[in-house]
Amino acid sequence: MEKQIIISVGREFGSGGHIVAANLAKHFGLPLLDSNILEEIAKQNNTSGEYLRKYDESARNILFSRTVNGFSNSPEEIIAQMQFDYIKKKADAGESFVVIGRCADWVLRDNPALVRIFVLGDMECKIKRTAERENISPEKAKSRIAQADKRRKYFHNTHSDNKWGDSRSYDITVNSSKLGLDGTTELLIKYIELNFG
Repeated sequence: MEKQIIISVGREFGSGGHIVAANLAKHFGLPLLDSNILEEIAKQNNTSGEYLRKYDESARNILFSRTVNGFSNSPEEIIAQMQFDYIKKKADAGESFVVIGRCADWVLRDNPALVRIFVLGDMECKIKRTAERENISPEKAKSRIAQADKRRKYFHNTHSDNKWGDSRSYDITVNSSKLGLDGTTELLIKYIELNFG
């Protein structure tokens, strides 16, 4: 596409939202931004990507962090802001990309090239996908989903006025369990093409 296009994909754990995002990036020939953002930031700041990943999309430790005059000493907050600045800089430069999570739906809310997507799924399907992918029991998969979604929700709602998973915060929400991952991808491609001509 010649026009700038930015696709932000929020997703429930186990919904296959990451696969859908990768499919969209491949279809439109766009770079996919996810945890690889941390590697770029690490290079730019001469630090370890492993160190940054440790605090990625995490809640700040209230006991060991404080904010003074709007500046935080929390590594979680600092790393979150570095990622927000990174995607904003790319967007402001006119680049097109697909970004997973990272509050991109909020951080880039004023950019007319932004399409905000949220992928959810039926619990049975999410449990099955997670159990198979991680080779764990359905009970452990259910617990893993609950933990991951709680973390994502907290991170998003801490850094955004939009509510994570609330359909009013996105342009389109889709249940991947109804159409499968390929069908969900096809639906979203059609939606994006209708929006951007």
